[in-house]
Amino acid sequence: MRTSARNHFAGQVTAVKAGAVNDEITLRTQDGLEIVAVITHGSASSLGLAAGKPAFALVKASSVIVMVDADSSKVSARNCVAGTVASVTKGAVNSEVIISATGGAQIAAIVTNDSVDRLGLASGKAAAAIFKASSVIVGVD
Repeated sequence: MRTSARNHFAGQVTAVKAGAVNDEITLRTQDGLEIVAVITHGSASSLGLAAGKPAFALVKASSVIVMVDADSSKVSARNCVAGTVASVTKGAVNSEVIISATGGAQIAAIVTNDSVDRLGLASGKAAAAIFKASSVIVGVD
C-alpha cells in the first residue's frame, strides 16, 4: 500500500483495550517499536483487530512533535520515541527532521526552521519524536 503519510510502521497488534466508543490499540513494529493508537470501537471491529493480527500504523509527519531532553513520564502523548537525529533537511519555512530510534525505526517530523535552530537539531543529536495516540491511523492488508 502506498500513502502520503511519511511514517508507515508494519507490525502486529499486541493488545486491544476495548471501550464503549474508542479502543486503544497497541502495535509492535518489526523494529520493536511500540505504537499506541486510539481509534473508534467500530473501526477496530471492522478491521478485525485482535492480539496477534498483522497491521500497520500511519502517522503524518506534521503530527510529530520533536523534543530534546524528553522525559516521557512528563508528556501526555502516548507515543514518545527516543532516538537520535539522522538528518535535517531545511526548506524555506519548515524542515524535515528524521529521528532514528533504537532498533532502526525512523520517524519523520515536519517542524519550523525556527524550532530546528532553537532546539539545536542536527545529525547525531539526541531527540524524541512525540505523537498522540489519536494521530495514529491503523490499517490492515
